[in-house]
Amino acid sequence: MTSNTSHYAIGPILRVLSENWWLLLLRGICAVIFGILAFVWPGLSLLTLVILFGVYALLDGFFTLIAAVLGRHQATPLWWLIIAGLISVAAGIVTFAYPQVTALVLVIFIGSWALVRGAFEIIGAVRLRGEIQREWLLIAAGMLSVLFGAAILINPGAGALALVWLIGGYAILFGLSMIWLALRLRKELKAEG
Repeated sequence: MTSNTSHYAIGPILRVLSENWWLLLLRGICAVIFGILAFVWPGLSLLTLVILFGVYALLDGFFTLIAAVLGRHQATPLWWLIIAGLISVAAGIVTFAYPQVTALVLVIFIGSWALVRGAFEIIGAVRLRGEIQREWLLIAAGMLSVLFGAAILINPGAGALALVWLIGGYAILFGLSMIWLALRLRKELKAEG
């Protein structure tokens, strides 16, 4: 009576995420593109940075909300996806509504957004602990967001170029972790089904 399986049974949360793995992939791709653009254009003006951040936050929020809506038929609540999606959409809207923000306000705004968003990513990862292997990568992505937000909030007076590179590096690392997660979920779904 031994079982030699390398996979957990897919629970309701993981099933919803697995069925919508492509949304996580799109979120990751958007983050990586945003990060690459930050490195390719190191002389970005503040307005260009505001626009790039606003587009990224809106896309990330919409993809997160779509994932929550597509999973609404499941018995497991996806409240953290809804809240995280709304936070990102709100960040994008505020960014476009007030493009003339000063560098300091933008830095504080981005730092706060990353800190809150990271906290919800960690909450979601903790809830997935029993349903997916290597959930520590999800927690690591959330911790990356929290550390990024904290670093920005601790030193908001950093130079514009350093800020652009820091934001770009964060976006690339976060995006790559989301792409990895999407591909991993797709693999789990195929193995289950």
